[in-house]
Amino acid sequence: MTASSFFAGAVVSLLVGLDRTACAQFMLARPIVAAPLVGLFLGDPLVGLKIGALLELLWLGKLPVGAAVPPDDTQVAIGATVLVIALAPMLGGAEGSGLLLLVLLVAMPLGKVGQYFDRLARHGNARLLLRAEEALEREDLVTVERCHRRGLLHFAAAAVATYLLIVLAGKGLLPLLYPLYGGLLGDVSGWVQLIFFLVGSAAIVGTLNVSRAMTLFAASFASALLLFWLR
Repeated sequence: MTASSFFAGAVVSLLVGLDRTACAQFMLARPIVAAPLVGLFLGDPLVGLKIGALLELLWLGKLPVGAAVPPDDTQVAIGATVLVIALAPMLGGAEGSGLLLLVLLVAMPLGKVGQYFDRLARHGNARLLLRAEEALEREDLVTVERCHRRGLLHFAAAAVATYLLIVLAGKGLLPLLYPLYGGLLGDVSGWVQLIFFLVGSAAIVGTLNVSRAMTLFAASFASALLLFWLR
């Protein structure tokens, strides 16, 4: 893995990690956006688009809203894209879906670690809130502003820490796992991708409470599945 691809991924990780909850929230942190974005920086946006499309449905019903802290799907998407693009030449020019699916299966469980880092950031910001309130009572606006900046830094550090863990763990595990499972996953890639689609669709259906919405979703799902088999 080249240093340039590693640091390019880290920069995107930091920026979209802040967009996830801390500021802006332009939805750049969604896997369907974040993965192609880092892929564009690394010269292969199509890989990022494939990864983002496979991941988007899985966690679409679990957004980081309020006190909810879901697995960090943003860093999973970014880390997986960096790993696929960077490791393909190292693994003898590995191409196709085998490497991509193996990377996802390795990276996805590590998204749970993002919850731990996110909680650390929130606990740190809770302490900063107390300091900011005390500073407001003293009319110390400089300290208040400093607390705001440190709060952003906590979320940025949590995002980058999750990215580093995913990329470093993947770099260590994938050269060992690919010779064993890469070919197998390549042979059944169509079915595995269909499983991603079905599990993600089921997760979305579980969030629907309106019967009409269920009917519309079922019709859309059937149409998409029909097109998938006809193409």
